[in-house]
Amino acid sequence: MAVLEALAAPHYGYSLRRFLGEKGLEVDEGTLYPLLRRLEAQGLLSSVWELQEGRKRRVYRRSGAGDAAHQSMLEEWQLLNQALHRIAGNTP
Repeated sequence: MAVLEALAAPHYGYSLRRFLGEKGLEVDEGTLYPLLRRLEAQGLLSSVWELQEGRKRRVYRRSGAGDAAHQSMLEEWQLLNQALHRIAGNTP
């Protein structure tokens, strides 16, 4: 969910990892790159090679299916979060 959220804007692998880390979610390269490949294989991301800062980099973007999956995950997360607050006694 975090990767799909972060890919609301295009990123290449290292910039995505840095972005997530800056937001408090440290992700190891050995976790991130296989995840990106799996999400792309599932049709949730698309990628293209682009020349950036003098280097060829694979830039990832959320696909239409990724947008829909992200929205579904977000709704499910919100429901779970509300339930946890009710369990903890924080809301009626």
